[in-house]
Amino acid sequence: MNKHKLLMTGISVFFLCLSARIVRSQESPTTGTVQVHMVITDTALREDAELPRLQKEDVKVKQGKSFLPVTQLIPAEGDNAALQLMILIDDTLNTSIGNSLTELKEFISAQPASTVVGIGYMSNAGVNIAQNFTADKDLAVKAVRLPRGNFSTMDSPYLSLISVVKGWQQQNVRRVVLMVTDGIDRLRGETPQPSRLGPNYGPVYHTMPTISTDATSASEISQRYNVLVSSVYGVGVGRAGRSSWDLQNGLSGLTKVANETGGECFSLGTSQLVSFKPYMDRFQKMLNNQYYVVFQASAKKKAGLQRINVQTELSNSEILAPDNVWVPAAAQ
Repeated sequence: MNKHKLLMTGISVFFLCLSARIVRSQESPTTGTVQVHMVITDTALREDAELPRLQKEDVKVKQGKSFLPVTQLIPAEGDNAALQLMILIDDTLNTSIGNSLTELKEFISAQPASTVVGIGYMSNAGVNIAQNFTADKDLAVKAVRLPRGNFSTMDSPYLSLISVVKGWQQQNVRRVVLMVTDGIDRLRGETPQPSRLGPNYGPVYHTMPTISTDATSASEISQRYNVLVSSVYGVGVGRAGRSSWDLQNGLSGLTKVANETGGECFSLGTSQLVSFKPYMDRFQKMLNNQYYVVFQASAKKKAGLQRINVQTELSNSEILAPDNVWVPAAAQ
């Protein structure tokens, strides 16, 4: 009888220990929290009303159903106003955009001393840097030229964006890209799909059936490195530049990247903009109302992007923020 009791006691202790281990593994999918930051933009819902200044308690960072602790909200001004602004112009754009480039130059000239500007031209899935980051706005203005209005062997604004972001030296300053492009991925123009006539017909190639897959990659990589991407729509050359299907896919790709990285896509549908000025004015207001938000995120065993949602309940205020934040791996 005593042996039976001893055996049952041993079995009970074993299962209690096993249950405790299971509970601990279920309750601790992460190994703690880590401090992360991102740049957010406060925009006005109504331009005729005052945009309220954000305070730390006004900003809520939500992950799933939980709110993450916000530890700091730092306005991007004064000692924290430093900005690296890279302007990328697509060389496949129609040269009729020339008049609007004058307004782009005026925007560059008006940048404050805390902003350094770089100018690059997108072609061959890369970027030809015409002017490295400089605080001399005159040098940046001189680097702006008409797009060539022709094709290279690999025209993809999204691969060009990726090449810039990956090669960008990381610093604790705001990093913003402004793309001037139609968003059409001429490199990935043909994608094989199974024939609807049946399996015996093999793959069939279709021209630009969907948004470029590289738009998703460009969005994720920009979020990974804390780069905010905005764009100004311009009409490109060639048959794709006359195709309503290709034009809409291009604009959709630009909108996707901008929305997911915390930027804005400026356009009048797929029409050539009459003037850049009203859009440059709106873009400048965005740059003038940016903040660093610092919060605690759950650290997992592996570093990666985690979905978050930044909100505010202030009237006439809408926060533009990346869809995801890069969270380092938990300390082992």
